[in-house]
Amino acid sequence: MLKSHTPPAHAAEDLLSNHDTLEVTAEHLQTLLRQAEDHLPPALLDALHGEGLGHPLHPILIHLPLGGWLIAAALDYLPAKTPGGNEAAADLALTLGTVGAVGAIAAGWADWSNTRGEARRTGLIHGLVNEVAFTLNVASLLARKKGKRGLGKTLSGAGLLLAGAGGFLGGELVYRHGLGVGRTLAHRQG
Repeated sequence: MLKSHTPPAHAAEDLLSNHDTLEVTAEHLQTLLRQAEDHLPPALLDALHGEGLGHPLHPILIHLPLGGWLIAAALDYLPAKTPGGNEAAADLALTLGTVGAVGAIAAGWADWSNTRGEARRTGLIHGLVNEVAFTLNVASLLARKKGKRGLGKTLSGAGLLLAGAGGFLGGELVYRHGLGVGRTLAHRQG
């Protein structure tokens, strides 16, 4: 006889997402998002959902922000041959990652508009955590531009940690709830 065991990842997700207030908030925001989507050209929505690819676009697009933010962190803390030697490269990587996040965010919210149940609640948390990560990286770029590199490095480091937490929840959405597996998220899922 097999024992029933809840994996730690599922338990963590359940702890975060199983709240009535979150369900009400998710339902309200999803309604507003769908109303906004009604004003977008259908071809744009199809592109955001990855219809032409046959699978969601969002998982492809997240590589640019994560890659840029990881490279920026590495360059921020790798020793340089000259003082400030990695600063320009770190700032460029951070900029590319942050600009690249815009498409990932748009595709993610488009996909989220068709989720339901625990996947919808978890997806809302996933999106909001990653929005905060994005905002921290924008603030990092502004701090760096003003010459406040220490603050900029702290902000982008915090943003990278939050993106990792958001990625954990994204993994739950795919591997636990099956979002986007077998079809695009233009169809209701969750």
